[in-house]
Amino acid sequence: MPLQAGAPPSITDDAAGGCEYLTFFLGDEEYAIDILRVQEIRGYDPVTPIAGTPAFIKGVANLRGTIVPIADLRIKFGVGGVEYTPFTVVIILNIGLRVVGIVVDSVSDVVSLPARELHPAAGLSASIGAGFLRGLGTVGERMLIVLDIERMMRSPDMGLVDPDDAG
Repeated sequence: MPLQAGAPPSITDDAAGGCEYLTFFLGDEEYAIDILRVQEIRGYDPVTPIAGTPAFIKGVANLRGTIVPIADLRIKFGVGGVEYTPFTVVIILNIGLRVVGIVVDSVSDVVSLPARELHPAAGLSASIGAGFLRGLGTVGERMLIVLDIERMMRSPDMGLVDPDDAG
């Protein structure tokens, strides 16, 4: 059953009914992903392109002997022009048994988001992709677009992780 915005909290929830999220920017929008999926954050280095992949797949990088596919979320979400700056980073994720990387404009911080602060995002899921949006989170005055990064990375259109890959 697909995870819907406002769905029950995940297993990474703390006793207060919330999760910790890594926040990052794509353009002017701030996104959040489950911190437990994050292995590390690295500066952006050019990657080795792979012919025949979608435009948002930048290529692969060698991370200490592991070949890691790298996806640019700015391209995937159609967020303006792509410009790589000193703030551009790659977030290395553990998704199942696979290591993948996502390129983002910058990383903001780690926030705790109580479940009561995660709200349905009516109408936004179509632009990001059905099932990839957990909801909109509020932390003080900040509005966060909370992604289900595991579901997104496992989706067939990403082509990065076998959907049946356990882990």
